[in-house]
Amino acid sequence: MGVGILLMLVGVLGFIPGVTTQYSELMLLGPASHAMFLGLFQVSMLLNIVQLAIGATGWAMSRTEHGARNFLLGAGALYIVLAIFGLIVGVDSAANFLALNMMDNWAHLVLGIVMIVAGWLFSRTAARRP
Repeated sequence: MGVGILLMLVGVLGFIPGVTTQYSELMLLGPASHAMFLGLFQVSMLLNIVQLAIGATGWAMSRTEHGARNFLLGAGALYIVLAIFGLIVGVDSAANFLALNMMDNWAHLVLGIVMIVAGWLFSRTAARRP
């Protein structure tokens, strides 16, 4: 539940001027969006909406142990795929429709790995219980 809430918070904060610098340059999608969440992570409206959707999914799936584990594993894998996609297409490519910069890519990679490890550890502890 905590991961879902955190991701929803990041999605909402991405729409708030001040938290997101260069807010006037926030675009719906694409590398032309030069808004920067916390001055580090390039964001677009679509990326903020994706963060909100993933977070809401995590919050909803956290109602059961099985759902929480599946969310951590599935969303973790999704973030790793997102990081690899961002690294492959590059920052200035037209294919960079989510407006990902290098900080986004590395943050998504680390987040994905942490989520998968947490889901795996959660699976191990759940398997030990009768």
